[in-house]
Amino acid sequence: MDKKIAVYICTGCGIGEALDVDQLSSVATSECKAAICKNHACLCSPEGVRMINDDIAEGANSLIIGACSQRVMYDVFNFENTILDRVNLREQVAWTHPAKDEDTQMMAEDYFRMSGARMAAMQPPEPFKPEQEMSRDILVVGGGVTGMTAALEASKAGYNAVLVEQADDLGGFQKNVAKNVVFPFKDVQENDIDKLAASVKANEKITVFTGSKIEKLSGGPCVFNATIKTNGSSSDHKIGAVVLAAGWKPYDPEKLDQRFGYGASPNVVTNVQFEERAKAGKITRPSDGGQVKTAAFIQCAGQRDPQHLPYCSSICCFTALKQAIQVKQQDPKANVFVFYQEMRTPGQGEDFFRKAQSEGVIFVRAQAPEIQAAGGKVCVEAFDELLGDNILLDNVDLVVLATGMVPATAFGEDHKAKKTDEPPKPNEMVASVDSIFVSDILNLEYRQGPELPELKYGFPDSHFICFPYESRRTGIYPAGPVRRPMGVSNAIEDATGAVMKAIQCVELTSGGMAVHPRAGDTSYPEFFLQRCTQCKRCTEECPFGAINEDEKGNPLPQPTRCRRCGVCMGACPERIISFKNYSVAMIGDMIKSINVPDEYDEKPRILIFCCENDAYPTLDMAGLRRMNYNAWVRIIPLRCLGSLNLVWIADSLSKGIDGIMLLGCRHGDNYQCHFIKGSELANIRLSKVKETLDRLALESDRVRFEDVSITDYEKVPAMLDEFAERLVEIGANPYKGF
Repeated sequence: MDKKIAVYICTGCGIGEALDVDQLSSVATSECKAAICKNHACLCSPEGVRMINDDIAEGANSLIIGACSQRVMYDVFNFENTILDRVNLREQVAWTHPAKDEDTQMMAEDYFRMSGARMAAMQPPEPFKPEQEMSRDILVVGGGVTGMTAALEASKAGYNAVLVEQADDLGGFQKNVAKNVVFPFKDVQENDIDKLAASVKANEKITVFTGSKIEKLSGGPCVFNATIKTNGSSSDHKIGAVVLAAGWKPYDPEKLDQRFGYGASPNVVTNVQFEERAKAGKITRPSDGGQVKTAAFIQCAGQRDPQHLPYCSSICCFTALKQAIQVKQQDPKANVFVFYQEMRTPGQGEDFFRKAQSEGVIFVRAQAPEIQAAGGKVCVEAFDELLGDNILLDNVDLVVLATGMVPATAFGEDHKAKKTDEPPKPNEMVASVDSIFVSDILNLEYRQGPELPELKYGFPDSHFICFPYESRRTGIYPAGPVRRPMGVSNAIEDATGAVMKAIQCVELTSGGMAVHPRAGDTSYPEFFLQRCTQCKRCTEECPFGAINEDEKGNPLPQPTRCRRCGVCMGACPERIISFKNYSVAMIGDMIKSINVPDEYDEKPRILIFCCENDAYPTLDMAGLRRMNYNAWVRIIPLRCLGSLNLVWIADSLSKGIDGIMLLGCRHGDNYQCHFIKGSELANIRLSKVKETLDRLALESDRVRFEDVSITDYEKVPAMLDEFAERLVEIGANPYKGF
């Protein structure tokens, strides 16, 4: 592409008052090789945009816009058939540094030099188009409420759905339920699961497979190939995206502590077993079919307990209220008690709690009730925290334990949760970064494992802060109780949300674009395989399983799975992976373009590699609040801190940069990294930098990692100033001037 570079400088929002615009124009013309250089008092105004469009019509195709942050006005500065780079003169220069100051001007000029270096290396990205025909069909795995709702919602949006259910009929757990409590939570309602199943079966856009399973799932978004096994025969289906609605299983009551009395008497049952009895007809005493005159419902039977289920199952309080009301409606004279630690009925669910109270259900706040069963007699003893006294229920006819929900993904074929901790066999496709649960549901043909990575307690991973339906496998969206514990109403909403994300994935991928968080990005990684050493770093560190490998260890990219984070680029020691608009060489050129003053000028330079998702917005937020920070700083935003290649550290120090800071997201259990492990991987790589520093005879304090969230903007100025003070103590980089 023959580039005709045009530079535009906005003088509004205080930029013109803070900077020497004529001098910036001179840098743009001489060092950025700009054929056109103009300024405007309000570049984002219709007049300013018209000026740019007129130049584009005259042949300008490579635009550098010096104005506000790249995070704002992106819809205004959106020009077709051009390469665009934004220079942040407002938030990170004019609003954070003194006006008409020498250091402020030097900063702005450096940012233009860096943009010019980036522009020289950039090429227009070409959307990826796979060789095989792309599918827009939605695969739904699971035929319960969540799965059937997802399939119906997909059909309403005009998409074909393929629904796979392992049982012989649709319905899931709700087939065993006689009555429900759903929004608006006013009363117990009849279960209409049969109507939902009938509407799915009658829908021409939904293909239903019952008594079936996914034998294998290969490919990626829009080019998935699902092999479905039914009654000994298999059939292949081209799939665009997947909604995982595999549902849940009840926690095994055999594992409960003896104080719950399960197994000591047939009159002690679980909430699931209660549903089975209610579905069969009258609610009776299990031991002899007698009348239930006294019933006790025990909440959190094993739940919120580190030895069993450490989490709350969300729906058990509603279920206990519903079942208690069912007993009262069958016999208003029955004594019904609910023993609870905390009653959790948020929102409009409080109305249902009042409904139970009005029916005469008695509530007892007790942390550790004990069930005693001997000789067919069942008693419940507890300390009532509200009355401050022990209570004893004699001759209880029915005790119901709220045992909680376990995601179907936490079970292997033997229905026991287990991890793949066996040593890998040669060339076996196993996980190295993620923890994979064996569940035999999706059977992915992915190098990083056959199922979705687990977040915690066996639930498939999702980005619970930013993207609640995401999994670490692009195009696969968990929904319903398999994602987190929830009831019918929430499962319906969840199914709708997940299928919406699946449709977005299909639409974006069909256009050669990335999905969230870099939605609309048309670039993708290209591999110069002639130099590949089969080290497998890219396949192991990719957070999304976007790279398989052949029997020799050569990477096999699956571009429609890629989310364009660049982690593979940062991982590659041979630097053979690049994007047309983002590469190791490009960032290296930006580093080399920075003007590093001589040691005697006493103007050190600090280079910040910052994550574009959290750290960059944090710096912008400091600017929005006019918070000053050290003017020695130069900022290079990265798609993800995990895309950091260690050669940039060496390039920076060799250039004479005095200090380097990696500014990224927090990582760990409560991670907020948009690319899952990018910040963590960068920190791990940084730990290996000491060898490089020792080789260059430099102090390790010159390189630092800091994590921030967007709310930490108040801490950033002090953080940068403290780092600058430390560099003054260490002294100038001895490589200045070489």
